[in-house]
Amino acid sequence: MSVQKHLQTLEEESIYIIREVAAQFQKPVLLFSGGKDSITMAHLAKKAFYPAKIPFPFLHIDTGHNFPETIEFRDKLMDELGVELIVRYVQDSIDQNKVKEETGKYASRNSLQTVTLLDAIEELGYDACLGGARRDEEKSRAKERIFSVRDDFGQWDAKMQRPELFQILNGKINFGENVRAFPISNWTEEDVWNYIEREELELPSIYFAHERKMVKRDGSYLAHSSYLNLVESDEIVDKIVRFRTVGDMTCTAAVPSTADTIESVIRENKASKSSERGARIDDKRSESALELRKKGGYF
Repeated sequence: MSVQKHLQTLEEESIYIIREVAAQFQKPVLLFSGGKDSITMAHLAKKAFYPAKIPFPFLHIDTGHNFPETIEFRDKLMDELGVELIVRYVQDSIDQNKVKEETGKYASRNSLQTVTLLDAIEELGYDACLGGARRDEEKSRAKERIFSVRDDFGQWDAKMQRPELFQILNGKINFGENVRAFPISNWTEEDVWNYIEREELELPSIYFAHERKMVKRDGSYLAHSSYLNLVESDEIVDKIVRFRTVGDMTCTAAVPSTADTIESVIRENKASKSSERGARIDDKRSESALELRKKGGYF
């Protein structure tokens, strides 16, 4: 199968899933972070309902430690799409004493956003949250179905997943439950980049090689910012880098790179011996770090 035919098959499946979410649920929302996967999701949602507008809002859980380039791009894209953007802030959860700010060298707000997300789902009454998670990213995500049911506490149980034979998606839920839906679950990182190239999608500039002040820590390069708790062993350097995945500035490592076009990024990714999520420091806290967060309600 050619690359273009493969991408067309993936696109058709994703659009089918997005339309099923809109048809089966009363109040869906698309979780948007400003990363390449959620940008791809936004584009697919636009295609799914064109020429009508996207019939659900977008929700961003803002940790306050985002890359400024990502926030700037987010606002620009929302204006272009003409969709409603709802933002909920982790800082509010901290101020309300619902979560406690981490301290120390590896402090991050990444896990704290679970509480903010669950509060937003309950407050706004969402019964389905569309997200850009993919099965190839991490082993716990490979366990999830397209429609991943969460209980009334927002928790996920890998042993309670529903069968999805013949692309039949069951959106029936009990009161208080909600579903996380993953339209690009079957895509790979390479598929996403090939699709971005084909559709000529714009991305935040941090996805491409640029010179930046970095903190070299434990062999990784983190963007220098006021959010990092610097220690004596940290080394501040100027480096030409790009970010392969985008999360908080405190937990997303960059890769040294000269790839400044989509074509060169694809070529460089193919030659890489490390995984995409290998740059996420928060995933390295334990062997099952992401799965434990997911069981607690993390997306």
